[in-house]
Amino acid sequence: MAMIQKQGNWVPYELKPRDVERRLFACEQLLARQRRKGFLHRIVTGDEKWVRYDNPKRRKSWGYPSHASTSTAKPNIHGSKVMFSIWWDQLGVVYYELLKPAETITGDRYRTQLMRLSRALQDKRPQYNERHDNVILQHDNARPDVAKVVKTYLETLK
Repeated sequence: MAMIQKQGNWVPYELKPRDVERRLFACEQLLARQRRKGFLHRIVTGDEKWVRYDNPKRRKSWGYPSHASTSTAKPNIHGSKVMFSIWWDQLGVVYYELLKPAETITGDRYRTQLMRLSRALQDKRPQYNERHDNVILQHDNARPDVAKVVKTYLETLK
């Protein structure tokens, strides 16, 4: 029959038809808004990521099928990593910051990073001020990103 067995991919959940329609409607509205008055150039996206800075290498070796290969100990997955925060727009990276080892993002730290991002935008993207465009900040809803000090700071910018 020339058929092979395949296994489906796991997805977090299956969308209901109503949810598919709502997403389609939202996409159509965004496309219409972009055609009317472009806004996609104003979006600045930010995210954080843990980055390993001690990447041990596994060695490849040639050997006979009946012999064991050289072994390498599994690295410690919790050590030697730093938090990397980055913001970018359609033109590229606007601002990034590496935190000290074992340091994480708090509401106050995130607010400070947003202040530095604002200065970096003035230096690297003066066209926002020339066109009097407001930046659309896109970030996730992690606790530091939606902390009260951050919300208060963002409201003062409007």
